[in-house]
Amino acid sequence: MKNTLTVSWFSAGVSSAVATKLVIDQIDRIIYIHIDDQHQDTMRFVKDCETWFGKPIEITQSPYRTVADAWKASGWRMAHNPSGHTPCTKYLKRRVRREWEIENEWFNLFRYVWGMDVNESKPRRGGDISRCDSLRNSMPNQEHMFPLAENGITKEEAHGILLKAGIKRPAMYELGYRNNNCIGCVRGGKGYWNKIRVDFPQVFVARAALEREIGGTCINGTWLDELNPVAGRDDGPVLEECGAMCESTDPTRPAQDAGRVNETNEETV
Repeated sequence: MKNTLTVSWFSAGVSSAVATKLVIDQIDRIIYIHIDDQHQDTMRFVKDCETWFGKPIEITQSPYRTVADAWKASGWRMAHNPSGHTPCTKYLKRRVRREWEIENEWFNLFRYVWGMDVNESKPRRGGDISRCDSLRNSMPNQEHMFPLAENGITKEEAHGILLKAGIKRPAMYELGYRNNNCIGCVRGGKGYWNKIRVDFPQVFVARAALEREIGGTCINGTWLDELNPVAGRDDGPVLEECGAMCESTDPTRPAQDAGRVNETNEETV
């Protein structure tokens, strides 16, 4: 009889942190896969979350370490293929996770905790499947938990919960980015890359040079060194919202506490 191991694949993002905290008593292991291209403040956030969770966060890393190394190792001539898959995700995240599974699956079944919010449990624009369902379909041999989605929590409300807990979110959010991804994420659009050009000019120059080296682009055929500096849009930062769960004094017990708050103060929703 195999044991079911519940694992949070902690991304060092706000949504992932709050999702992990909500089901912390059910989690056996918390694992963070580090990439050297993360903002240096990320490790501060990991340590703060470790204290908040009251459980250790295991840190692992691919031998490729960086987005540039993954790109070169893949031999791909584009930042991502038409299905949206990227060599950095494959080499720096998925391969590390799969190697961990191989080492641990002999005696265990796996239940994974993810940070998708309630909006990511709905069909995507122009499609008929949500991010949650897409992940389930891509990993059918594991169980999957989506604590934010299952509790009706939005990304903004997750940020509110973290704020209420007194934890400073990663620096990338404070700089106006909507995720704590690698600096210079190859999935970014024109507006994102023009913001990187301003905030991290050395990264912008390095990615532009890498595009030319491999002969492929991040933005659907638009070379970064030819990108119009005013192209694209800036979606702005994630603004914290305090919904019912944020008002709970214990975010791991949302329903009971939140109900009491709303009975006494209907405006704080």
